[in-house]
Amino acid sequence: MKLTKDEKNKMIYEIQYFFENEREESIGIIAAEEVLDFFLESIGKIIYNKGLDDAKIYFEKRLEDLALDYELLKK
Repeated sequence: MKLTKDEKNKMIYEIQYFFENEREESIGIIAAEEVLDFFLESIGKIIYNKGLDDAKIYFEKRLEDLALDYELLKK
């Protein structure tokens, strides 16, 4: 999964913030980037595929609704 530089910097900041506030540990930028890379590698594909599955379900439902609307328009 590719992130823009701004997205990556924001996530690194969020990871540092989490460690500081939830675990009372201070980690540097490199450590936070390693945590981010680990999670992107290990669960990035799962999250991506879940998003695709959710979109598929949404569009299938919308197509059903359109088919019903179409039938209602018939005279």
